[in-house]
Order: sequence, then structure tokens, then C-alpha cells
Amino acid sequence: MKPYQTLRSGLLWGLMLGLTLLTASGCKKPAPPPPPAKPAEVFYVTPGQETVTQHEEFTGRTWSPETVELRARVSGYLKAVNFVDGADVQEGDVLFEIEDDTFRATLRQAQTQVAQMQAQLDRLQSQLDRGKKLKTTGAITPQDYDNIVFQTAEAEATKAAAEAAAKLAELNLGFTKVVAPISGRISRRLVDPGNIVKADDSALATIVSLNPIYAYFDFDERTILKMRRMVEQGVLKSAPDTNRSISIALAGEDDFSLSGRINWVDNQIDPGTGTLRARVKINNENLLLSPGMFVRLKVPVGPEQRSLLIPEEALSSDQGQRYVYVVNTDSEIEYRRVDVGWLTNGRRVIHSGLELADKVVVTGLQRVRPKSKVEAKPQAPADSGTQTAGTDSKKPDAPVR
Repeated sequence: MKPYQTLRSGLLWGLMLGLTLLTASGCKKPAPPPPPAKPAEVFYVTPGQETVTQHEEFTGRTWSPETVELRARVSGYLKAVNFVDGADVQEGDVLFEIEDDTFRATLRQAQTQVAQMQAQLDRLQSQLDRGKKLKTTGAITPQDYDNIVFQTAEAEATKAAAEAAAKLAELNLGFTKVVAPISGRISRRLVDPGNIVKADDSALATIVSLNPIYAYFDFDERTILKMRRMVEQGVLKSAPDTNRSISIALAGEDDFSLSGRINWVDNQIDPGTGTLRARVKINNENLLLSPGMFVRLKVPVGPEQRSLLIPEEALSSDQGQRYVYVVNTDSEIEYRRVDVGWLTNGRRVIHSGLELADKVVVTGLQRVRPKSKVEAKPQAPADSGTQTAGTDSKKPDAPVR
């Protein structure tokens, strides 16, 4: 075969192969478009409306209303301790006994001197009575009569001194028994029997009263001024209002399970801290509280008012601005800025930005963006902790008992 014939045959085969491939590729169907994305599923709640009280939270420490440090009033050897360390004692209980033999002997000696002075006074009084009769008849000189008068007055003074010494000896004998001046809980003993104690120097133990018990805390200056302005406006009766209940939570507790009332407020602000100290009186019949415990106090600082509340988890923050996501009537997400208030029972008070009928997203916040379509479902009330729109609740801000 000639060379030009070979070249023509190769071109024909290449042309036929290209036409075959072109035909095959033209018969392939295009890929179907991807299915539309399923709307994100979110759960929502509608704001609840309740009558709530504005409050502030403070931290404090419990303190005993009465604290007594027991000390020996007389010197001597400690004979007995009549209590168990840490026990509850009653006023008048004999707690310590100091050896009293020396004090009993001193009392007897003083009583004997009183009797001796009384006998001498009786003798002089008898002489004085006779002297008065003899003076009228001239049987006694004025000088002798004056001596009897002076001796009688001296005997009366000596007797009074002896009686005072006897009274002091009796008191010292009584001081050998150290009694509880108040009812409360006693500390451990600081001196064991057999040791010598010194008058007004040796500390023996400490007693603290437990019921009621106090809690001290500090108002900041901003809160005090806020409440006093409300008093000027007639919104509050006093700043702070001592007639309103204070809710109290202990360390490790989320619920404010205790309550009390303010019974004292200091008369000046501490210039070092800018705070005003106050005290709350707490009923402690079950002796749950001890002095020195850490407590959190929820103090009302405003009047009762009707407010909208939503769960705290529904709120987000953008550069310090609080906002929520709301589902509109077209099942789209709306970005809504809100003005928030205080937190009460896991829910946040909303001053502005929401209405009762709004559907506030509480779960699935990470899967949505403004204007995105969603499949919104109501959250069960038991899970949301918020009542549906239109409810009218009178529940307090925190459980108080």
C-alpha cells in the first residue's frame, strides 16, 4: 500500500472514532439538581407575664446576736467542767466549778466579824440609852456622854464595813461556779480541771446564741441611691423597706429556701468601700445555721410590677447587647433586641422588645440565622419553665418559707 493511502486510512479511522465518542457523550443525561435543604427544627416559648418584684442579690455572713466569752471572776484551781464540748446550754446552767474551800472560810470569817461588831454595837447602844437618862439628872458629865455617842457611831460604821466584807466574800464564793449568762451553743473548754485560773484573765469557753440568727451584708451606694429616689417618688415606703421579706440561700443551694427581714441599717456609708451595712434577722428554730456561714440574699429594691419573662437560655449577647430570635408568621427567624431586667427563678425579666404573642426560640439557636426558614414547635411547659401568653400568675419571685 502506498504511503498516501495509509495516511488517508488513518485519518478516516480517527474521524470515525471521534464521531462515535461525540455521539456517546451527547446521549448522557445531565445530573438532577440537589433537593432543597430541610428547614431547621427549633422549639419556642411565648413570654409569660407575672407580677414580680425587682431585687438585687448580695452576699453576706451569718452572725450570732449574742456572743459571750466566759472568764473566771476569782482565782483558784478549776475543779470541774459540767458540759460536753459543743453542747447546747441553757441560761443559768453551772458550767465550771472552781475550788471553793478558801472562799467558804473567808465568808465564815467575815460573818463572824459582823456578829462581833453587832455585839459591840448592842453594848454601846445600851450605854447610850442609860447615858441619856443620866444626862438629865446630871449623874454623867457631858464629856462622858459624848464619848459614848462617838463610840456608838464608830461601831455602826465598823459593822457596816464588816457586812460589806461579808457580802464580798459571799459574791466571791458564788463566783466559784461559772454559770451560763445566755442560752446557746458552747465551744470547747479552754482550760482543763486541775489548772489554775486567774480572775478576769483566764478565758474558759465561748457561748453563742443561735435562734434567731443575724446575717450581715453591704448595700452598694448605687442601690441605696436608687431606692431613696423611689422613696422620694412615693414608690417605696423606706429605703430599704424593713417590712418586706428577704429571701436567703445557703452555700451550694440554688433555691432561696429561707427568709428574714431587715432589722438594722447603719447610719453612714463606709468611705473605704462605698457600702452601707445592713442586718437581716432569720428564724433558726431548727438550728440549721451557725455563725460565720456564707449566704446569698435576694433583697427587694423596687415595687411589684407586671412584667414579661422568658427563659434565660433564650437570650444571646452581641457586643454587650442582649437579643433573642423570634419566629414570625412566615416561619422565618427574626433578630430582636431586648431590654432585660433581673433574673428570677431561671427566667429573665424583659422590659421592652417582646410581646405576649411572640414565639421566642429557646433551643436550636446555633442552627438558625436571621431570615432563615425554620420548622418551629412549641416547647412543653414542663421543660421551658415559662407560662404561655396571657397567663396571670401571682407567684412570688422565689420560694419563701
